[in-house]
Amino acid sequence: MRTGGASQPFGPLGVMRSWLRLRGGAAGRPGFGTRLGSWLILIAALVYFFLPLVATFLHSIKPAPNGIPDPTLAYRQVLNDSRFYVGLAYSFGVGVITIIVSLLIIVPTAYWVRLRVPRLRPLVEFITLMPFVVPPIVLVFGLIRTYSGQPLQLLATNFGSDAVLVGAYVILSFPYMYRAVDTGLAAIDVRTLTEASQSLGAGWARILWRVIFPNLRTALLSGAFLTLAIVIGEYTIAQFLARTWAFGPYLSLLGRNAPFTPAVVSLISFALTWIAMGVIAWLGRGSRQRVQVVGAR
Repeated sequence: MRTGGASQPFGPLGVMRSWLRLRGGAAGRPGFGTRLGSWLILIAALVYFFLPLVATFLHSIKPAPNGIPDPTLAYRQVLNDSRFYVGLAYSFGVGVITIIVSLLIIVPTAYWVRLRVPRLRPLVEFITLMPFVVPPIVLVFGLIRTYSGQPLQLLATNFGSDAVLVGAYVILSFPYMYRAVDTGLAAIDVRTLTEASQSLGAGWARILWRVIFPNLRTALLSGAFLTLAIVIGEYTIAQFLARTWAFGPYLSLLGRNAPFTPAVVSLISFALTWIAMGVIAWLGRGSRQRVQVVGAR
């Protein structure tokens, strides 16, 4: 029995590669017209995906004040700005805490729903989709209204404001984290693994920590990096909670004062995201293993 699902392709290139593979295997060997059409679609997708990046890079090349072209000037200005590192470090730390809290909520919930109460799965899915219905501006004003006065006056301190910010990001991560975890649980035999663990004397906490979490490594990494990308780029909640040194508000502030540096920061963020996707693919290779588990289905 396979205990972990195969790594899924990420980004437009992965989706297009999967589509081409399905087209080729659905009707045997494709003809010349099919191959040509597939290549044209692939080239169009690549142009659509990479052309904005090229335009952003060209915009980020700022000429020096003396008129001499200096492609590295805007990049050096960003990398020499201490606020860039402060904002990135703060958002990264908040993102890590958000991921941990989300995993502690989502994984036991999704595991218990799939194992014991599968009839509640539509309700849980509906609840996790609520962040798509409630705009962040509505969410943040509700949080300010609730936690700016008695009895829970959390916004009066920096620690309380950070806690409210993490809670808001946890809510925003529900749609992505729950679907990643639920997809990972669907790829393993949860009931057999649970019964085998219980037959060996493991409790629920040990089953989650030693059995479920390791078998969901690829799914957890996918949800974690999606959550991290959301936290790093989020602006509205951080701004209204007065976390103006976060990465999102910092990027907005750059756009007001300089026309070139936001493009530099956007390219750097894009590069960090692709590095994260590469880490997912690299770490997910170890989960492709087969383990024979005996138990009732």
